[in-house]
Amino acid sequence: MTQLLDLPRAHCMIPVVRSPGDYQTFRISPQDKNRLAIVFDPGNASASLTFCVEIFEPGGKTPSHRHNGAVEMFFVLKGEGIVRCDGKEVTIRTGDSILVPPTGTHEVCNASHTQRLYVLCFMTPNEDFAELIRSGIPMELDAEDLEVLGRSDRCKTELLQPIR
Repeated sequence: MTQLLDLPRAHCMIPVVRSPGDYQTFRISPQDKNRLAIVFDPGNASASLTFCVEIFEPGGKTPSHRHNGAVEMFFVLKGEGIVRCDGKEVTIRTGDSILVPPTGTHEVCNASHTQRLYVLCFMTPNEDFAELIRSGIPMELDAEDLEVLGRSDRCKTELLQPIR
């Protein structure tokens, strides 16, 4: 295994640190019951990817869709949902991961009628996903969102302090 110190300097870069206060959050369509908070996209990651937190209100879901060549991965932070892909259906719960292959026609649904579903969503390559999200209606993260994301009692400056 190559150690970090063995890599040529040209390969090193300063890591990008983002916290929920930095995320831009959008609802793609007015009738949607889900919001997407962009963590990383081609504009701030210098790579063709989109990484976001998708927050589904009770009963919320994505429309059935597919991507031409992108792989989409999901990790459930909190809640319970249903993923449908190419005619198959699977229940997802906190801690579960899902990988949707390129061209898989899929949708994610919040199975609860009372609780939100929080899912990390990672798509690569981007395929204009970040641009689609940003074309939507700007929203804000609320206190419940910040609590789930672990940032309700911390401020961004804590991340910038040197590690001792």
